[in-house]
This record gives sequence, structure tokens and C-alpha cells, in this order.
Amino acid sequence: MQQPAIQVRNLRKSFRKRAGFRKTSELWAVDNVSFNVAEGETYGLLGPNGSGKSSLIRILSTLLIADSGEVKLLGYRLPEQQEEVRRIIGRVSVDAAFYKKLSARENLLYTALLYGQKAREAEVRVMEILEQLGMENAKFSTPLEEMSRGMQQKISIARALMINPPLLLLDEPTTGLDPKSRRDVQAFLERQREREGTTILLTTHDMAEAERLCARIGFLAHGKLVAEGTARDLMRRAGAENLDDAFIALTGEDLVADEELAAVGD
Repeated sequence: MQQPAIQVRNLRKSFRKRAGFRKTSELWAVDNVSFNVAEGETYGLLGPNGSGKSSLIRILSTLLIADSGEVKLLGYRLPEQQEEVRRIIGRVSVDAAFYKKLSARENLLYTALLYGQKAREAEVRVMEILEQLGMENAKFSTPLEEMSRGMQQKISIARALMINPPLLLLDEPTTGLDPKSRRDVQAFLERQREREGTTILLTTHDMAEAERLCARIGFLAHGKLVAEGTARDLMRRAGAENLDDAFIALTGEDLVADEELAAVGD
């Protein structure tokens, strides 16, 4: 039997929140979550802000260490083998960090050099990616601080794909994009998976996006994975006609932020 690309078992992560001058409370951002993602599969985690989506992605990206549980990415165990994991993942987040004074080209070539790539070859690949994402060549030399949120997100996606990673961890990659840019990104991700066999873990609160891209979907609520399956399976299980209604039926809440959990980092 083929080993899953992503294995998560009984994962837990809590944060302490001050509840007064001397008191603190413990909030579980990820609470006993388990799931598998097959190689070449796109798996979606859906939930409102505060449901634990971003905390999960940060753990898998080696940016957070779980309190307990087991994580394996292509057989590498976290946190023990985090250096190996960092070489096989690409990560895109809604709050991507850049050197804002530098141009898109300079940011991307800097990343290429960090990974030991040749600048000329990296630039050719980046231009191919950006062209597929619908970004004009003229924007390539524009400082990041002068770019729109949508343009910056396209640069973030190009940066994550420069090394053609076998695993893509996408934390709300289309949030804030205009409709055309959102469609460009979604179409590109579909082609990337079909062409390269890339395994994709996608967090979103956009039901239509999840239904389009994801072979299977997991519903997160208050740090718990409360249901998973294909979009059709989830709707059938909930007796719902659409994914939004299925989410409400199976989680008992809608896609609005849980403010208390959102304050500690989703």
C-alpha cells in the first residue's frame, strides 16, 4: 500500500491567553486532529477564522511545534526531520512576507539563490509561472510595495513553486484577490497538480474554491476535524444541497470568525 504524502495523527496545539491580571486560559487551536492526504491529491481544510486552519499549516510548515501527535510529510517526521521537510514543501500564506522595497524580480531571484539555483534558469521558470498566473511582464521590475494585494499573492505563489516542490501548503491563497486573479490561480493549481503530480493541502473559507479544487474536504470547527469526504459525500451526509449548508449542518456554525481563537492565530 502506498504511503500517504501527508499523515497527521492526533495532532494538538494550544495557546495561552491572558484572562486577567494573573489568570491565563488555555485555548486549543488544534484539538486531536487526524487525516491523510494521498500523493497527487488536493485536500481542502475548510473553516472560519479561528477554526485552526492556519495553525495546522504552520505546524506542517515547521513554523510551529505541536504539543502532541504525529506528523509525517513524504515519510519525514516532524519536528525531528524539519530540515528535510523544508526542502520538499512550498508554502503560500495570506500574509506572505517580502522585501517590500525590492522588485518582484529581485525578491524571486534572492529566493532562487538561497535554494542554490542559477539565476538565469530561475528567472525563466518564474516568468513562465507568472505568465500562467496572468501577470504582465511589465510588473516584474515594480517594487513589491507598489503592487496590489493580488499581484503580491501571485509573486508569493511563484516563489513557492520555484523549486517545483512535491508538496504545496496553501493557507487561503486566493483571499483578497479579484475574481479574475482568483480564477487564474485556481486554474494554475489544477494544471500544476495534473502536470507535476503535486500534493496540495489547501485551507480556505471559500466553499466554491474547495469544491472546484479538492478531491476531498475536511471541515474544521473549534480546532476539531468534525467531518471529511468528497463534496458530494458531505452534502449527502448533511442532507444539504450545497457545501455551505453542509458545513453549517455538520459543524453547528457558519463561516464567521470565532474571535477568541482568531486572536491567537487561527
